[in-house]
Formats: sequence, structure tokens, C-alpha cells
Amino acid sequence: MKKYIKHFLSALYLGLVFSGLLFAVPTFAIGIKDQTIFKSIASKAGVSGGDVESVVGTVIKAVLSVTGLIFLILMVYAGILWMTARGEESNIEKARNIIQAALIGLGVTVSAYAITVFVTSQFK
Repeated sequence: MKKYIKHFLSALYLGLVFSGLLFAVPTFAIGIKDQTIFKSIASKAGVSGGDVESVVGTVIKAVLSVTGLIFLILMVYAGILWMTARGEESNIEKARNIIQAALIGLGVTVSAYAITVFVTSQFK
């Protein structure tokens, strides 16, 4: 029963995060008439107002950084789990599965980035 509650809460949390990203952010920007706030923030961040490629590149770099951080955390966790298994096959198998899933996820992410770079370079 605990397992189902844990999965339900994590799915609920992810749903709230994604719905917040999809719906909350655009609504905050609708009522702002004065754009000087955004221009000052953009100048502090080193981004010009009309430079869409720069903004998209920054977002992609941030997402890839978070992906790399998650990969590192999963690998360290799996390594600690494996080293503290003390010969228990269930813990070793769990660590092995975490490592495999992390490598597959990293491979998919790197492949998607490589395909994106290749396709966008063909349009230039």
C-alpha cells in the first residue's frame, strides 16, 4: 500500500509541476505593460531582447545541466547501493537496474541533442 501511495504522490507532484509550467507562467506575463523590467533583467543576464536563439540555447544548456546532475546523482546512489549491498542479490540487482536506466536515459538525451544540432545545422 505504501508503494502505491508513494507512486501516486510522485505522479501528482509531477503533474502539478508540469501544469504550473504550462499554465502559470504565461498568465503572469499577460498583465505586464511595462517591458523595462524584462529589459533590465535580460541585460543583467547578458541576453538581448530580440535574441531568440540565445534564449533557447540558454534553456537547452540549463536542461542538459540538470540532466547531467540527475545522471550523476543516480550513478552515485547506485554505486553506494552496490557497495553497501554486502552480497545481497536484490540490492545488487537494484543498483544494476538503476545504472542501466541512467545510462539509457543519458544516451537518449545525448542522442536527441545530437540530432537537434545536426538538423538545425542543415538549415543554416
